[in-house]
Amino acid sequence: MASGLLLGVAAATLLAAALPAHDPGSSFEDPPPDKIVIKVATVNGSGCPAGTAAVAVSADNTAFTVTYSDYLAQAGGGSDPTAARKNCQLSLLVHVPSGFTYAIASADYRGFAALEPGARGTQRASYYFQGSPNTEYRTHAFAGPYDDNWQATDETDWAQLVYAPCGVQRNFNINTELRVSAGNDPSKVSFMTMDSTDGDISTVYHLAWKECPER
Repeated sequence: MASGLLLGVAAATLLAAALPAHDPGSSFEDPPPDKIVIKVATVNGSGCPAGTAAVAVSADNTAFTVTYSDYLAQAGGGSDPTAARKNCQLSLLVHVPSGFTYAIASADYRGFAALEPGARGTQRASYYFQGSPNTEYRTHAFAGPYDDNWQATDETDWAQLVYAPCGVQRNFNINTELRVSAGNDPSKVSFMTMDSTDGDISTVYHLAWKECPER
């Protein structure tokens, strides 16, 4: 697993094991008491037209959720060729309490896919801090026939989390993508969406906290 990975273990594992007992001085079991503030600086992409993306921060400051209401890729039948790939680039302005920094320790993606035999669906995500030369990519593939909910989680070791620079305001950028190819019978539609029961996609990013060194 690459050392720059910005993703982590699934939520349950993160909450149980994110803060190792042997290093209490560099990270905290409880997030800072002050609230973080996350604002969407820009939203661009075919998967998130204007007004269809929002960000909410959890009450305990350990996670934030990005929700979409119009994020679906499809191919086959009479589908527009441009519908086979949808993406969304989010640039988030993250304010953290003074003296702390954060890393994205986990990202959970869920959705639904209806893929005909021979069709393929792909979910991909990349993450980077503004001004950083490093961008990490993770891809999950699904093959037809498939007609069910799907879930994707990326993971890395705790020691390999990449933290935002201390004392510097840097936007955090998230680029997600859905891609679908037609199946053996191109007259039939295959599609893939990140979709919850109420029709919105919910992508949860779990935060890890660390105290910045004193200057």
